[in-house]
Amino acid sequence: MDQLKLYTYIAVFGSFGVYFAIAWWARASSTSDFYVAGGGVTPLQNGMAIGADWMSAASFISMAGLIAFLGYGGSVFLMGWTGGYVLLAMLLAPYMRKHGKFTVPEFISDRYYSKTARIVAVVCLIIASLTYIIGQMKGVGVAFSRFLEVDYDLGLYIGMGVVWVYAVLGGMKGITYTQIAQYCVLIFAYTIPAVFISLQLTGNPIPQIGLGSTLADGSGVYLLDKLDMVVTDLGFKEYTTDNLGGTLNMFAYTMSLMIGTAGLPHVIMRFFTVPTVQAARSSAGYALVFIAILYTVAPAVGAMARFNLMNTIEPAPGENLVYAERPQWFKDWEKTGLLKFEDKNGDGKVQYVADAATNEMVKVDRDIMVLANPAIANLPNWVIALVAAGGLAAALSTAAGLLLAISSSISHDLMKGVLTPDLSDKNELLAGRIVMTIAIMVSGYLGLNPPGFAAGTVALAFGLAASSIFPALMMGIFSRTMSGPAAIAGMCSGIGVTMLYVFQHKGIMFIPGTSFLGGMEPNWFLGISPNAFGVVGALVNFGVAFLVLKATGPAPAEIQDLVDNMRSPIGSTSEAHSH
Repeated sequence: MDQLKLYTYIAVFGSFGVYFAIAWWARASSTSDFYVAGGGVTPLQNGMAIGADWMSAASFISMAGLIAFLGYGGSVFLMGWTGGYVLLAMLLAPYMRKHGKFTVPEFISDRYYSKTARIVAVVCLIIASLTYIIGQMKGVGVAFSRFLEVDYDLGLYIGMGVVWVYAVLGGMKGITYTQIAQYCVLIFAYTIPAVFISLQLTGNPIPQIGLGSTLADGSGVYLLDKLDMVVTDLGFKEYTTDNLGGTLNMFAYTMSLMIGTAGLPHVIMRFFTVPTVQAARSSAGYALVFIAILYTVAPAVGAMARFNLMNTIEPAPGENLVYAERPQWFKDWEKTGLLKFEDKNGDGKVQYVADAATNEMVKVDRDIMVLANPAIANLPNWVIALVAAGGLAAALSTAAGLLLAISSSISHDLMKGVLTPDLSDKNELLAGRIVMTIAIMVSGYLGLNPPGFAAGTVALAFGLAASSIFPALMMGIFSRTMSGPAAIAGMCSGIGVTMLYVFQHKGIMFIPGTSFLGGMEPNWFLGISPNAFGVVGALVNFGVAFLVLKATGPAPAEIQDLVDNMRSPIGSTSEAHSH
């Protein structure tokens, strides 16, 4: 066995051993443990767990890959996801924590005094969460297939098994402590290679500064200027310009990601695991610091990965890599089927250009960029092994959080909340575990037949959460008079319009690769792409809700009192759970 394989096995299986041990140590014994970890997690721990929950396979694997190929346009993901987190921490989490219920649909049911509202919220939550999980499962498959040198499908089955063990055993309690370990793994795995590569290329060990520095070869040329020259020579768009189809689409995309992020149920649930509202606010602050460490490094990782890839394939202007002499990493990724070369002109050299007719790199899956980056840059084997463990930690931590959101929405909200109110705690816990097992199977199936690539699918999930859940939560907290019928009409119309728009353009959604990111389609509404449409859905949701409110009259007095109480700061540090 070669050294790299040995290191990879040690890193990957060593980290899994830690996760399993933690899951067993912190396994859930009650429904409170299963849903909110018994409410006893400290703000610092919760901040780390939120960080791991947040930084999914999309953040770890796909985002830098998107930035590597979209350049400046890829920054919508950075701005949208970070901005959305701030919205969530400021506008939603503290109030919902003060209200003190386990799940988002339960809050919606109380606030809109309606079981129908609860059912609508459960449906919206499941649609958004399942769409999001597809992206995580794709990430798991990509990472396992490369590092265990197995087929993508088998890699995915292994990943499903791992998630099943610790998510089903531990519930929120097991997941919280596993996510703290996963955060430590993924942040080291992301930053250490970035420091090495930044040193190599610019002589500066801080990747955030290295990105704006001159190259270390003494030429005095800035890294980004050189990258612009390299990609434009080959016919690609300039790296540092907008290529997302105009300012309006970029704005809509960012907003859609922001408000979708703030409406994502699996992150909101994390705020119920701390004892007080004050602790919820503190953990939001810690999480932002932990998230910022990765998010500020991502642009450097993306740009440097693209730079190294281009330089490998074209070491000097007009000189191309001879296919027979291709480096080992190239061969390794070819085995997974995520990198493909086709010798179109028969000269045995690799031509990588923008023109599809003559481009011989017929497939370069963006999701491989972060994982392949250390090997492309010839970093030590232990660094490559660490990145493998980090990519898996990112995908598995988010998948676990999402599965918990789905299972609690069905077992707690649908079964206990609506269908069988007298369900015992023990049976509710069992139902939660059964539902989670089914959810893992469904998401595994979707991971085997994924629509599009990981971050693209994830963007749709945010659009669906943006158009349905976020407006209902905002109006529930900040409008005293908003009524049940109005909120239900708003949620249905918001998610309905968004799904209709996405499926009407489903050709764009289901073609893997880049088609939906290239220029504007002639029949796009105001030039807004399907992935950015969530913001329009949210506006429809707000609009319909206020129209129906005018027609049907305000919420009852006791509901208006409930809103006042939730928003009053008095007693917010010492209040107990309402359970």
